[in-house]
Amino acid sequence: MNKKLKAAAAQLSPVFLNKEKTLDKACSAIQEAGKNGAGLIVFPETFISGYPDWVWLIPNNKGEVLNELYVKLAENAVSVPDDTTDKLCKAAESAGINVIMGMNELNTESSNSSLYNRQLFISDKGEILGTHRKFIPTGGERLVWAQGSGKNMKTYQTSAGKISGLICWENYMPLARYSVYENGTQILASSTWDKSPDWLQSMQFIAREGGLFVISTCMTLKMDDIPDEFEFKKLYPEGKEWINTGNSCIISPNGKFLAGPLLSEESILYGEIDLGLITASKRMFDAAGHYSRPDVFEFSLKK
Repeated sequence: MNKKLKAAAAQLSPVFLNKEKTLDKACSAIQEAGKNGAGLIVFPETFISGYPDWVWLIPNNKGEVLNELYVKLAENAVSVPDDTTDKLCKAAESAGINVIMGMNELNTESSNSSLYNRQLFISDKGEILGTHRKFIPTGGERLVWAQGSGKNMKTYQTSAGKISGLICWENYMPLARYSVYENGTQILASSTWDKSPDWLQSMQFIAREGGLFVISTCMTLKMDDIPDEFEFKKLYPEGKEWINTGNSCIISPNGKFLAGPLLSEESILYGEIDLGLITASKRMFDAAGHYSRPDVFEFSLKK
């Protein structure tokens, strides 16, 4: 495995609640990143086919409106595997790049009616390595997504290094982070909807705490990206241009920004990663190593 590689954060806007067009955009971005020499590309939380921002705007007593939006979201969700994942795998193989894709996912293993917030891990050989379902949706998100389990909390060995993923605010869960550290993760894909200064500070801390590289990828979304057919669009303040400004970044184990933060711009962000820096960063502090004190603390993950 090469110690040095180029990584990419796809700060892009989905074609809102349109799976096929968003998939086409994702495949184009995968090809572009591959041509630019990237060994890994990380997409935003629920890039396919958009973040349901209406959960912060519409109260739960508006059942008819929420039902209509939920059905639309489910119709444009992904199951694993399906035709959508097949096309993503072919794109990854063609570009020779590892891919981490955020998506709304339908639970086709059972009722075929519940939705999960999911990351999909694809190797540069076009193989599905695994998936991760978000442990706990936050606030209004609980009206849309079910809770994931720990069985998919894994680290994947890839040509780009050992990779794990946490989605948005589950990065704030200390035990979830410790599981990532204990598994020897070198690159943490933190797909998110949060673009706040507090989030960026937290990402810098996590990079230092874990002695790893963090790729924080957030989608951009403008008012014009939401079709006028969606009535909830009228609930935003008049004159609002950006719903989400992105602020994606790539951070080194010392907490310094290697690329970004990129604000209010749709683009693919690139950063040069040197995996050799990880060992050096853990000389003084290794959360899951010489600082773990297994004689005092015990940790386990239920799967």
